[in-house]
Amino acid sequence: MTEKIKKYNKNSNYSYALGAFPTFELIKSKPDALFKVIVSTSFVDNDNYLKILEYCKNLNVEVQVNDKLINRLSPKDNCYVIGLFKKYTSSLDENKSHVVLVNPGNMGNLGTIIRTILGFEIDNLAIISPGVDIYDPKVVRASMGAVFNVNFQYFDSFEDYLNFFKHHEVFTFMLDGKYSLQDFNGYGKPLYSLVFGNESSGLGDEFQNYGKNIRINHSEKIDSLNLPVSIGIALYQFSKDKFCGCKEK
Repeated sequence: MTEKIKKYNKNSNYSYALGAFPTFELIKSKPDALFKVIVSTSFVDNDNYLKILEYCKNLNVEVQVNDKLINRLSPKDNCYVIGLFKKYTSSLDENKSHVVLVNPGNMGNLGTIIRTILGFEIDNLAIISPGVDIYDPKVVRASMGAVFNVNFQYFDSFEDYLNFFKHHEVFTFMLDGKYSLQDFNGYGKPLYSLVFGNESSGLGDEFQNYGKNIRINHSEKIDSLNLPVSIGIALYQFSKDKFCGCKEK
């Protein structure tokens, strides 16, 4: 790639991972997309620098020491490594369960959600447009590179998503859901879609017409739970059969 590297723009054909750990995840999980690694002079004495050199040599990828470029691309002073990668296409696995986000609006939340779902062995994420750009470096960093280990796909509407995945059982998470999350103590069925709304507005009333509506009970001292927290709680409950031996009642 010969064009000058600029600050991220969603219309560009590349993005970058900020930090050593996300860059290592990029190198290990998406080596074909990686095209350059930038390091600062202060990182050259780090043992991980030699690892990066070895990985990149095997991949025939350039490693460049360039403080000026790092300072231009990174908004934080403590970034010493940046992995540059070409944007790549991704699609969902129809034989696995999915998390579906409807119009997510916060980059930090999206990154945290990606890391959380991967922690519960969900590696397929659907995003209903409009939504946050998953390639934004802020998302990549917040995910700690987990984004390179998930399949993701954008859909113009929830109906479009359903048309592709008709065999998934749908569970929509709403404040006034008919069912309590406690009713699902480990969900052993193979294919399901857990659907969550925007951070500020949640899911619209029309989602009451899809699948089973679930509420996460909490005290009356708060209006609602943070979206990444809600997703973490839901995934823990749905995956108890995997992680603690609990079975559906």
